[in-house]
Amino acid sequence: MKRIVNVLVVFLINLSVFGQQITYELKQNIKYYNDSINKTDTYLNERCVLDIYYPKNIQNFPTIVWIHGGGLTSFQKEIPEELKNKGVAIIGINYRLYPKIKAPSYIEDTAAAVAWAFNNIQKYGGNPNLIFVSGHSAGGYLASMVGLDKKWLAIYNIDSNNIAGIIPFSGHAITHFTVREERGIPGTQAIIDDLAPLYHVRADAPPLLLITGDRELELLGRYEENAYLMRMMKIVGHTKTTLYELEGYGHNMAQPAFPLLLNEVNRISKEKSN
Repeated sequence: MKRIVNVLVVFLINLSVFGQQITYELKQNIKYYNDSINKTDTYLNERCVLDIYYPKNIQNFPTIVWIHGGGLTSFQKEIPEELKNKGVAIIGINYRLYPKIKAPSYIEDTAAAVAWAFNNIQKYGGNPNLIFVSGHSAGGYLASMVGLDKKWLAIYNIDSNNIAGIIPFSGHAITHFTVREERGIPGTQAIIDDLAPLYHVRADAPPLLLITGDRELELLGRYEENAYLMRMMKIVGHTKTTLYELEGYGHNMAQPAFPLLLNEVNRISKEKSN
Protein backbone atom coordinates (compact mmCIF):
# COMPACT_ATOMS: atom_id res chain seq x y z
CA MET A 1 0.00 0.00 0.00
CA LYS A 2 1.30 3.46 -0.93
CA ARG A 3 0.37 6.26 1.43
CA ILE A 4 1.02 9.97 0.93
CA VAL A 5 1.59 11.36 4.41
CA ASN A 6 1.19 15.06 5.07
CA VAL A 7 -0.18 14.96 8.60
CA LEU A 8 1.39 12.63 11.15
CA VAL A 9 -1.04 11.36 13.74
CA VAL A 10 0.53 8.39 15.51
CA PHE A 11 0.42 6.68 18.86
CA LEU A 12 3.88 6.39 20.36
CA ILE A 13 5.17 3.94 22.93
CA ASN A 14 4.32 4.95 26.47
CA LEU A 15 7.08 6.58 28.47
CA SER A 16 6.15 4.67 31.60
CA VAL A 17 4.88 1.22 32.44
CA PHE A 18 2.03 1.05 34.97
CA GLY A 19 3.15 4.40 36.36
CA GLN A 20 6.79 3.33 36.67
CA GLN A 21 9.27 5.90 35.38
CA ILE A 22 11.71 4.36 32.91
CA THR A 23 15.39 5.17 33.28
CA TYR A 24 17.94 4.82 30.50
CA GLU A 25 21.64 4.10 30.17
CA LEU A 26 24.09 4.72 27.33
CA LYS A 27 27.07 2.44 26.67
CA GLN A 28 29.45 3.44 23.92
CA ASN A 29 32.06 2.04 21.54
CA ILE A 30 31.29 -1.63 22.00
CA LYS A 31 33.15 -3.75 19.47
CA TYR A 32 30.78 -5.99 17.53
CA TYR A 33 33.38 -8.22 15.89
CA ASN A 34 35.26 -10.70 18.06
CA ASP A 35 38.86 -10.18 19.13
CA SER A 36 40.34 -12.53 16.56
CA ILE A 37 38.79 -10.51 13.70
CA ASN A 38 39.58 -7.13 15.28
CA LYS A 39 43.26 -8.03 15.50
CA THR A 40 43.48 -8.60 11.75
CA ASP A 41 42.61 -5.05 10.66
CA THR A 42 43.42 -1.75 12.40
CA TYR A 43 40.72 0.19 10.56
CA LEU A 44 38.08 -2.44 11.33
CA ASN A 45 39.13 -2.49 14.98
CA GLU A 46 38.74 1.28 15.24
CA ARG A 47 35.64 1.71 13.15
CA CYS A 48 33.43 -1.29 13.85
CA VAL A 49 31.86 -0.25 17.13
CA LEU A 50 28.35 0.49 18.32
CA ASP A 51 26.53 2.43 21.03
CA ILE A 52 23.48 1.16 22.89
CA TYR A 53 20.92 3.35 24.64
CA TYR A 54 18.49 1.17 26.56
CA PRO A 55 15.83 1.14 29.31
CA LYS A 56 17.34 -0.10 32.57
CA ASN A 57 14.31 -0.98 34.67
CA ILE A 58 11.98 -2.78 32.28
CA GLN A 59 12.25 -6.12 30.50
CA ASN A 60 11.51 -7.47 27.03
CA PHE A 61 11.67 -4.08 25.33
CA PRO A 62 12.02 -3.73 21.54
CA THR A 63 15.33 -2.70 19.98
CA ILE A 64 15.97 -0.52 16.94
CA VAL A 65 19.30 -1.03 15.19
CA TRP A 66 19.89 2.40 13.64
CA ILE A 67 22.32 2.65 10.68
CA HIS A 68 23.65 6.09 9.80
CA GLY A 69 23.63 7.53 6.30
CA GLY A 70 26.34 9.36 4.40
CA GLY A 71 26.57 7.66 1.03
CA LEU A 72 28.77 4.84 2.42
CA THR A 73 31.57 7.43 2.50
CA SER A 74 31.04 9.54 5.63
CA PHE A 75 29.29 10.22 8.97
CA GLN A 76 29.28 8.46 12.30
CA LYS A 77 27.05 6.28 14.45
CA GLU A 78 24.26 8.11 16.22
CA ILE A 79 21.45 7.64 18.70
CA PRO A 80 18.75 9.91 17.23
CA GLU A 81 17.19 12.22 19.81
CA GLU A 82 13.74 11.49 18.36
CA LEU A 83 14.07 7.81 19.37
CA LYS A 84 15.25 8.37 22.94
CA ASN A 85 13.03 7.85 25.99
CA LYS A 86 10.38 5.94 24.05
CA GLY A 87 10.55 2.60 25.89
CA VAL A 88 12.87 1.05 23.30
CA ALA A 89 16.59 0.41 22.99
CA ILE A 90 18.51 2.06 20.18
CA ILE A 91 21.75 0.62 18.85
CA GLY A 92 23.71 3.07 16.71
CA ILE A 93 26.37 1.39 14.59
CA ASN A 94 29.50 2.41 12.72
CA TYR A 95 30.64 0.55 9.62
CA ARG A 96 33.71 0.89 7.46
CA LEU A 97 33.60 3.50 4.68
CA TYR A 98 34.65 3.93 1.06
CA PRO A 99 37.34 4.46 -0.21
CA LYS A 100 39.15 2.57 2.54
CA ILE A 101 37.03 -0.47 1.74
CA LYS A 102 34.65 -1.50 -1.02
CA ALA A 103 31.46 -3.53 -1.34
CA PRO A 104 30.35 -5.79 0.18
CA SER A 105 32.29 -4.85 3.34
CA TYR A 106 29.63 -2.29 4.32
CA ILE A 107 26.99 -5.01 4.33
CA GLU A 108 29.26 -7.46 6.17
CA ASP A 109 29.79 -4.91 8.96
CA THR A 110 26.08 -4.17 9.23
CA ALA A 111 25.28 -7.88 9.47
CA ALA A 112 27.90 -8.33 12.21
CA ALA A 113 26.36 -5.47 14.20
CA VAL A 114 22.82 -6.82 13.79
CA ALA A 115 24.06 -10.25 14.83
CA TRP A 116 25.58 -8.65 17.95
CA ALA A 117 22.12 -7.29 18.78
CA PHE A 118 20.52 -10.73 18.44
CA ASN A 119 23.21 -12.37 20.55
CA ASN A 120 23.46 -9.75 23.29
CA ILE A 121 20.22 -7.81 23.74
CA GLN A 122 18.86 -10.19 26.38
CA LYS A 123 21.80 -9.27 28.62
CA TYR A 124 20.42 -5.73 28.66
CA GLY A 125 16.81 -6.86 29.22
CA GLY A 126 15.63 -6.68 25.61
CA ASN A 127 13.57 -9.15 23.64
CA PRO A 128 15.54 -10.82 20.78
CA ASN A 129 12.24 -11.39 18.97
CA LEU A 130 11.70 -7.63 18.77
CA ILE A 131 14.76 -6.41 16.88
CA PHE A 132 14.02 -3.86 14.17
CA VAL A 133 16.54 -2.67 11.57
CA SER A 134 16.34 0.87 10.26
CA GLY A 135 18.48 3.70 8.93
CA HIS A 136 18.53 6.73 6.66
CA SER A 137 19.79 6.86 3.07
CA ALA A 138 22.88 4.59 2.92
CA GLY A 139 21.71 3.25 6.27
CA GLY A 140 18.33 2.44 4.76
CA TYR A 141 20.05 0.62 1.91
CA LEU A 142 22.09 -1.44 4.37
CA ALA A 143 19.00 -2.22 6.47
CA SER A 144 17.24 -3.56 3.36
CA MET A 145 20.23 -5.60 2.23
CA VAL A 146 20.70 -7.33 5.59
CA GLY A 147 16.96 -7.92 5.92
CA LEU A 148 16.23 -9.18 2.41
CA ASP A 149 19.40 -11.05 1.42
CA LYS A 150 19.50 -13.88 3.93
CA LYS A 151 23.12 -14.86 3.37
CA TRP A 152 24.62 -12.01 5.43
CA LEU A 153 23.07 -12.96 8.78
CA ALA A 154 23.30 -16.66 7.96
CA ILE A 155 27.07 -16.29 8.49
CA TYR A 156 26.18 -15.91 12.18
CA ASN A 157 23.55 -18.68 12.13
CA ILE A 158 20.78 -16.08 12.33
CA ASP A 159 17.72 -16.23 10.09
CA SER A 160 16.98 -12.72 8.80
CA ASN A 161 13.30 -13.62 8.98
CA ASN A 162 13.68 -13.24 12.74
CA ILE A 163 14.05 -9.48 12.26
CA ALA A 164 10.79 -8.02 13.56
CA GLY A 165 10.66 -5.30 10.93
CA ILE A 166 12.78 -3.58 8.26
CA ILE A 167 12.19 0.19 8.07
CA PRO A 168 14.51 1.98 5.62
CA PHE A 169 14.32 5.78 5.33
CA SER A 170 14.94 6.90 1.74
CA GLY A 171 17.19 3.93 1.05
CA HIS A 172 18.37 2.75 -2.36
CA ALA A 173 16.41 -0.21 -3.70
CA ILE A 174 18.75 -0.55 -6.67
CA THR A 175 22.51 -1.03 -6.32
CA HIS A 176 23.91 1.84 -4.24
CA PHE A 177 25.45 4.72 -6.20
CA THR A 178 28.74 4.41 -4.29
CA VAL A 179 28.96 0.73 -5.23
CA ARG A 180 28.36 1.79 -8.84
CA GLU A 181 31.06 4.44 -8.47
CA GLU A 182 33.50 1.74 -7.32
CA ARG A 183 32.90 0.04 -10.67
CA GLY A 184 33.08 3.20 -12.79
CA ILE A 185 29.33 3.20 -13.47
CA PRO A 186 27.56 6.59 -13.64
CA GLY A 187 25.10 7.40 -10.87
CA THR A 188 22.32 7.84 -13.41
CA GLN A 189 22.75 4.30 -14.76
CA ALA A 190 20.46 2.03 -12.76
CA ILE A 191 21.87 -1.37 -11.81
CA ILE A 192 20.01 -4.20 -10.10
CA ASP A 193 22.43 -6.97 -9.20
CA ASP A 194 22.99 -9.06 -6.08
CA LEU A 195 23.99 -5.88 -4.19
CA ALA A 196 20.53 -4.38 -4.76
CA PRO A 197 17.63 -4.95 -2.35
CA LEU A 198 15.37 -5.36 -5.39
CA TYR A 199 17.34 -8.45 -6.39
CA HIS A 200 16.23 -10.20 -3.20
CA VAL A 201 12.45 -9.74 -3.18
CA ARG A 202 10.79 -12.70 -1.47
CA ALA A 203 7.44 -13.58 -0.01
CA ASP A 204 8.70 -14.71 3.40
CA ALA A 205 10.63 -11.55 4.35
CA PRO A 206 9.96 -9.66 7.59
CA PRO A 207 7.46 -6.77 7.52
CA LEU A 208 8.86 -3.99 5.32
CA LEU A 209 7.97 -0.33 5.82
CA LEU A 210 9.50 1.88 3.13
CA ILE A 211 9.56 5.63 3.83
CA THR A 212 10.72 8.26 1.34
CA GLY A 213 10.44 11.97 0.83
CA ASP A 214 8.25 13.62 -1.79
CA ARG A 215 8.96 12.16 -5.23
CA GLU A 216 9.45 15.67 -6.65
CA LEU A 217 11.93 16.64 -3.91
CA GLU A 218 13.84 13.42 -3.28
CA LEU A 219 17.19 12.41 -4.73
CA LEU A 220 16.92 11.25 -8.32
CA GLY A 221 14.58 8.28 -8.54
CA ARG A 222 14.64 7.42 -4.84
CA TYR A 223 10.85 7.35 -4.43
CA GLU A 224 10.40 5.41 -7.68
CA GLU A 225 12.96 2.78 -6.62
CA ASN A 226 11.05 2.18 -3.42
CA ALA A 227 7.72 2.10 -5.25
CA TYR A 228 9.13 -0.57 -7.57
CA LEU A 229 10.43 -2.55 -4.59
CA MET A 230 6.99 -2.38 -2.99
CA ARG A 231 5.35 -3.58 -6.21
CA MET A 232 7.77 -6.48 -6.67
CA MET A 233 7.39 -7.57 -3.04
CA LYS A 234 3.64 -7.71 -3.52
CA ILE A 235 3.95 -9.58 -6.80
CA VAL A 236 6.05 -12.32 -5.18
CA GLY A 237 3.43 -12.66 -2.43
CA HIS A 238 4.79 -10.54 0.43
CA THR A 239 1.73 -9.20 2.24
CA LYS A 240 3.41 -6.83 4.71
CA THR A 241 5.08 -4.19 2.54
CA THR A 242 3.95 -0.57 2.93
CA LEU A 243 5.31 2.60 1.32
CA TYR A 244 4.98 6.07 2.83
CA GLU A 245 5.74 9.15 0.75
CA LEU A 246 6.23 12.20 2.97
CA GLU A 247 4.69 15.08 1.08
CA GLY A 248 6.71 18.29 1.14
CA TYR A 249 9.94 16.68 2.36
CA GLY A 250 13.07 15.94 0.36
CA HIS A 251 15.86 13.50 1.11
CA ASN A 252 16.32 14.96 4.59
CA MET A 253 13.04 13.42 5.68
CA ALA A 254 14.15 11.60 8.82
CA GLN A 255 12.54 13.89 11.38
CA PRO A 256 8.93 13.35 10.24
CA ALA A 257 9.69 9.66 9.59
CA PHE A 258 10.79 8.86 13.16
CA PRO A 259 7.20 8.81 14.53
CA LEU A 260 6.25 6.39 11.76
CA LEU A 261 9.16 4.15 12.75
CA LEU A 262 8.15 4.19 16.41
CA ASN A 263 4.53 3.54 15.51
CA GLU A 264 5.55 0.51 13.44
CA VAL A 265 7.71 -0.81 16.29
CA ASN A 266 4.81 -0.39 18.69
CA ARG A 267 2.28 -2.01 16.33
CA ILE A 268 4.42 -5.09 15.61
CA SER A 269 5.47 -5.46 19.26
CA LYS A 270 1.82 -5.55 20.32
CA GLU A 271 0.99 -8.07 17.60
CA LYS A 272 3.79 -10.36 18.74
CA SER A 273 2.72 -10.12 22.37
CA ASN A 274 -0.84 -11.22 21.63
